[in-house]
Amino acid sequence: MCPPIEFSLPDAILCWWKESSAREGPLHTFRRFLTLLWEFARESTPSRRRQRYGDVEYDWDFRVDTTGATVGWRDRLLGMFRSPYQPTEPTLFREMLASLMLASPKSDFRQFTFIDIGSGKGRALLMAADYPFRRILGIELLPELHRVAKENVGKYKSDSQQCFVIDCVLGDASEFVFPPEPTVLYLFNPLPESGLVRTISNLERSLREHPRPMFVLYHNPLLEPVLTRSVVFTRIAGTHQYSIFA
Repeated sequence: MCPPIEFSLPDAILCWWKESSAREGPLHTFRRFLTLLWEFARESTPSRRRQRYGDVEYDWDFRVDTTGATVGWRDRLLGMFRSPYQPTEPTLFREMLASLMLASPKSDFRQFTFIDIGSGKGRALLMAADYPFRRILGIELLPELHRVAKENVGKYKSDSQQCFVIDCVLGDASEFVFPPEPTVLYLFNPLPESGLVRTISNLERSLREHPRPMFVLYHNPLLEPVLTRSVVFTRIAGTHQYSIFA
């Protein structure tokens, strides 16, 4: 298990190399390393960058900057070895929240805190504000994405907004101390496996110390076995695009 990564690109690559080599062997890891570098170079071409602007409609509607197209090269490369930044599609976000409310119709989400792990530029935080959560909190490791998220929260205006208490925290999500409040936790595949294991372990410890309602919305659940192995969480709903645990 790697220690928490601060913001060093070499450290992130070294951590990825150690984990991948232990799991798959050095030869396969070297091949994957070359593949990731090739993918990064390909995604850096002008034509690919123009394609990334395909997610910009939300930004035009609300005059914010949550698109992946404007993420700098360093943060994009760091994302190749941790988790690439990609904003959540609004229609799918609404589907996930509707599925959660259908699966737990007696829950009063006015008592819940919405927490986004790996909140990036903050799009999920802004979309969550359309629901009557008690408060909304985003945790992001990369300073530049965190800075943009805070700007977006300050600029956001919507007639459908129901929650106005939105905060952004800069830090390592795997070391985050969860508040002892009913929580809806949002994950868009934000962490490598070791980081997600630490995060879920911290969450389990927090739930043992402070029992409370807790839901996990896991979008693009590539590491779902980390949650299914948990003795605390049970999958209650989902599709091939997301899973909901309680």
